[in-house]
This record gives sequence, C-alpha cells and structure tokens, in this order.
Amino acid sequence: MKKITLMAFTAAMAVNACAQQNPIALKYGQLISAEDAKRHLSILASDAFEGRETGKPGAEMAAKYIAGEFKKLGLEAPVKGSYFFDVPLVQNVLKVSTFTVNGKAFTLGQDFFPNGTIPDNNIKAGDVVFVGFGTESELGTTDLTGKVVLWINEDKPEAGKTANTAVRMSTARLQVLKNLQSKNPSVILAANGDLSNLLKRFGKSITSPRLTIKEDATAPKTAGVFHITTDIANELVKATGKTYADLKAAAETTPVVTSKVDFVANYANEHTDVKAVDVVGFMPGTDLKDEVLVFSAHYDHLGLNPDGKDKVYNGADDDGSGTTGILEIARAFSKAKKDGHGPRRSILFLGNVGEEKGLLGSEYYTDHPIYPMANTITDLNIDMIGRVGEEYVGKPDSANYVYPIGSAMLSKELHEIGEKANDTYTHLKLDYKYDDPNDPNRFYYRSDHYNFAKHGVPIIFYFNGVHADYHQVTDEVSKINFPLLAKRAQLVFYTGWELANRDKKPVVDGAK
Repeated sequence: MKKITLMAFTAAMAVNACAQQNPIALKYGQLISAEDAKRHLSILASDAFEGRETGKPGAEMAAKYIAGEFKKLGLEAPVKGSYFFDVPLVQNVLKVSTFTVNGKAFTLGQDFFPNGTIPDNNIKAGDVVFVGFGTESELGTTDLTGKVVLWINEDKPEAGKTANTAVRMSTARLQVLKNLQSKNPSVILAANGDLSNLLKRFGKSITSPRLTIKEDATAPKTAGVFHITTDIANELVKATGKTYADLKAAAETTPVVTSKVDFVANYANEHTDVKAVDVVGFMPGTDLKDEVLVFSAHYDHLGLNPDGKDKVYNGADDDGSGTTGILEIARAFSKAKKDGHGPRRSILFLGNVGEEKGLLGSEYYTDHPIYPMANTITDLNIDMIGRVGEEYVGKPDSANYVYPIGSAMLSKELHEIGEKANDTYTHLKLDYKYDDPNDPNRFYYRSDHYNFAKHGVPIIFYFNGVHADYHQVTDEVSKINFPLLAKRAQLVFYTGWELANRDKKPVVDGAK
C-alpha cells in the first residue's frame, strides 16, 4: 500500500512539473539545435575568418556574417538602418628602446610587460623604493613623487585566510594600485613569482598591440605599471645585500626599503585609429516595449599566429560558442514572433567586439547606449558554452552543467528566475563555484556582462570553465560538444523568455 502511494505521489509530482512548463516557450526553445549551432560555428570559427581579431579583416567578416543572420531573422537594424554600432578604437604599440637594471638589459614579453596602456616616459633613476604590499599602513608618510616603485603584486596575507597570489589583480589589490598611482611615482614595477610561467605561455599575445577606446587617449595620465619577474626584482634590490624574497618576507616589519640602483627605461606608444563595430539586432516588444532585455556575446578572438604550424586562433569555444548561442536564441524568438508570440519587452541581440582587448565593445555600448541603461532590465551574457571545463572532465555530469556567474549580485529575483527556468526546462547542474566577486580567477570581471553590471543592470554570465585549449590555436570546432552547447543556449533562452514576458522586471537589490 505504501509503495502504491509513493508511486502515485511521484507521478503526480511529475505531472505537476510538466504543467509548470509554458508550452509556447517549450516549442520555440526546442528549435535551438546542435545541428544548426554546428552550421554557424563551422563558419564563424573557420580558418577563413582568421581568428576574428578586433580591427582585422577576420573580425569584419564575422560582423558581416552576424548582421546577415540578423537580417534573415527579420531583426530591426537599430543604428539608422544599420546593424553596425561603431566603436571608435585606437591601437597603441608600445616601443621599449631601453629597459635596463644595473646595466643588464631585460626584454618586453620575456621579462616584463605593461599593465594596459601606459603613458610615454624616459626614466633614469638612481634608486628604487620597495613598498611591500603597498597599503597605506605600510607607506605611512613615504613620498613617492617621481620615484621608481617596486611593489609586491600579491594580496597582503591575513591570519586565517589563503592569500591570493595570482598575477591577475584582485579587487583589493586594484584599490592598492590606484592609491599608489595617486602618489605620482614615475613608474610602478609589480613583481610576482608566477609571471615567468605566464610569459612563457602568453608572452606574445599579452605584448601585442593594445587597443583602447579613442576618447580614453586624452584621459589624465597616471603612472605606468609594468609587471616584472622576480629576476628583475632581485636586480633592483641587489644593492641592499638582500633578495626580493628576503624583503618580501620582512615586509610586515620593514615594508619600505630604498635601494640604490641604476635603472633606465625609455618607452613610447605609436597610435593608429582602428575600425571596429558591435553588431546589434533589435526586436521591438509589445505592451512593455520601452523596457529592453539584452542577450550578449563577443564575436572577436585573438587572430593569427604567424610563427606556429597552426596559423589561426579559431576561438571556437571562446567565444564562437557564445555568438552561436545568440544566433540560435535570436532564431527561436524570431520564429515565435512570426507565429504571433512576440515578446512583451523589447530584445537587443548584441555581438560585442574588443572583448579580448579589455571588454571594449561592451564598455563603449554601455557608456553610449542605443537604449538607455535605465530601461535595460537584464543582460544575459554568454562566453564559452561549447566545451567541458577542466574541472568536469571525467565526471558523471560533465555533459550537463554550466557555471552561472553574477545572477544574484544585483538581483536576488533574477537568480531565482534563472534557477526556475533550469528546474522547469533544462535540468542542468548549475555550479556556482565562480559566482563570487572575490574569486581569484575574477571571472565576474572578465566578460562583457560586467560593463552592464557597472551601470546597475542585473546580469547572468554563462560559462563552461577554462580548458587546455583556452586561448590556444587548438580551440577548434572539432572539439565542441554541440548538444551541450545547444542545451546551455536553451537555458539562456528560457530564462530570457520569462524575463521578456513577465509582468515586472527583476528588482535590483544588490550593490554594483
């Protein structure tokens, strides 16, 4: 009798779960297919598109392809009849003619690299100021004006906590750096023990020409920052009779040490205007058309690899998969609209350029929006949804998970909407491991959704995690799991369907 009751209860629960599904949403969500995704991605991530580097012919080809697909789907071209939203960029090539310490020459890309774009400078210094972890309590009244500053590019250790020592700066470290720059040193040299390994793998790409938004070129100049290896740091403090490691170990008691040194650095930027565009397709809503839901993904990647056997960074997962997901979601919404089931809110499909160069396309769009940020209810951003990340390889749920990031940071209600969409339709494992602004990987800050969040727009970032092919020429179409890509895109679609059609937009109740 108990067994029959349990079975009856289970069956009733199953019926109830199915009853919660919106049959119209389900019908169009199922149009998102592995087969169609493969068709798009096989074009976008082909060698013919030359790695889609911002400002290069391959990116222009990709932009035209996306715009062509938007036109086929009947999306409106919202920029005076165009699908292209101009993003004015300038290319900055750093030329380092001299970088010597005590007469020993060091090489850009092998021993050091600039932190972003830095102002031109010619430095000849007879001393360097070691500032420990650079906090105000360590600096005290130390005058850094015009000085060469050596800084430990790690989080300051705290009792009971594991310090973040990665080269990529944490939020706390960025604040320390900003404070150091406000003290007007001539240059800041940020030392980190992991830098040598990073430069061996990424030295060429991270020292390639840098792009910035053109209007930023006239911004007030602050001290340049170079990431340096511990080999350079040791040479800088050689006159103290101690190593960089010695000074670092003693930083708690002796945070500021001045060392005699012969430091010479001469560097300047060459500037060239660059043509770049975001690709935008618009679907007007009905009774809530003044409110806008954004689906975003970046279509750019790293471009060509002239020195290797494989010449193209295809970027199939990063972020050909996200761009493909956007095209699939747009197709599902467009078919629904043609059948008389258009969204209540308007939808903007946004293909961002310049993400790999520093989130530039999304930064420019959110600072100069076509539709006001105040009317933008959510950004659902997709960046890498076509692979199994390194932490899921070999696990039973390796083909049924996604990392959602940021869903509750600005809106608890948005988080609940995302959870419910998954519970109702896709049943993926939602792994919130990286859903933390203090995550050492800083994924929350590393894709285009972040620029919407800075403006107070709730976001969800969908991500499969990194893998061995991340930012390598081996990120190929042949390694994409298309059924998994389609299922993750379906989750984004169902979440977006609810957001586009519910009575109220998500309540913003979190901090930026």
